[in-house]
Amino acid sequence: MKNIANTILVPGADGPAGINTIKSLRMSKFSGKIVASDPSPISAGFFMADASEIIPEADNTLFIDHLFKIVSKHKINVLMPSSGYDIFPYSDCKDELLELGALAVVSDKKSLEICRDKFMTHKALYSKFDLPFTTIDEKKIQEFPVIAKPRYGKGSRDILKVNDENDLRYALSKYDDLIFQEYLPGIEYTIDVLSNLKQKPLIAVPRIRLQTKAGISTKGRVIRDERIEDICKSIAGFLKINGPCCIQMKESKDGVLKFLEINPRLGGGTIFTTLAGANFPAMIVQMAKGEELIMPKVSEITVIRYYEEIVIRNEDSMKFGSNSS
Repeated sequence: MKNIANTILVPGADGPAGINTIKSLRMSKFSGKIVASDPSPISAGFFMADASEIIPEADNTLFIDHLFKIVSKHKINVLMPSSGYDIFPYSDCKDELLELGALAVVSDKKSLEICRDKFMTHKALYSKFDLPFTTIDEKKIQEFPVIAKPRYGKGSRDILKVNDENDLRYALSKYDDLIFQEYLPGIEYTIDVLSNLKQKPLIAVPRIRLQTKAGISTKGRVIRDERIEDICKSIAGFLKINGPCCIQMKESKDGVLKFLEINPRLGGGTIFTTLAGANFPAMIVQMAKGEELIMPKVSEITVIRYYEEIVIRNEDSMKFGSNSS
């Protein structure tokens, strides 16, 4: 008997990953119910889903109570890992959620913590994979330029190129908990990887980041490269990832491809991989149902993204999301 997976909760409905998850499910002709959640009452995903729920921020003490109410109210079967904030409480409450009938497709807390802390990620991987020089001690920087970025940042935000001592002092005065990494001037890649629910990597889809805005890919070229795919599947397996993750890699000045960071969830560029033929949200639904996955054929394509507007009446925007739509 197959499991039921006909009501999906998509968190982070105001962000690219959540919106792309809904779009991917629609493209797969998913016939069930999609429920979108987000702290913002005018999240774009609310207008794309079948129902919507406002939920507090993930670090709010009321978040878990609201989550359980939403799961019970809509009889949620699957919680998609489409928000970088929600995956931690989902992981903490996996057993309780499963008792309510909801499968949270997230990794264990230990894996999530390693992925969130970029310096911890480096320490976990540096002996087994090619990584750039990385330190949290600015006194260990021996040459410039280097890249400075938040140790716990997400979405490639607040990254600075540090060209000299003056830049270094500025970075240290502006941000806390920085890590410093070797500057990699070469081609940058994002690789979407999907593992099954027993931490076995199944498929990796690389793309070249042609353009990014606010840390999100706006132009990208999906490629097939067996070497990159094998490396990224090995990384996902080593870190014991459940479900999807997205990995950032970049080439050094000598052309060596080096690992930068990993996000253990669906990424903001998930739609690139969907359009190339590998619909990760649809595949997650299949896994939740206990169905056998047939690996899709991935095409090499270039994708250009653009804004799309949703118009709502002002009076509706004031009340939208307070109840299911």
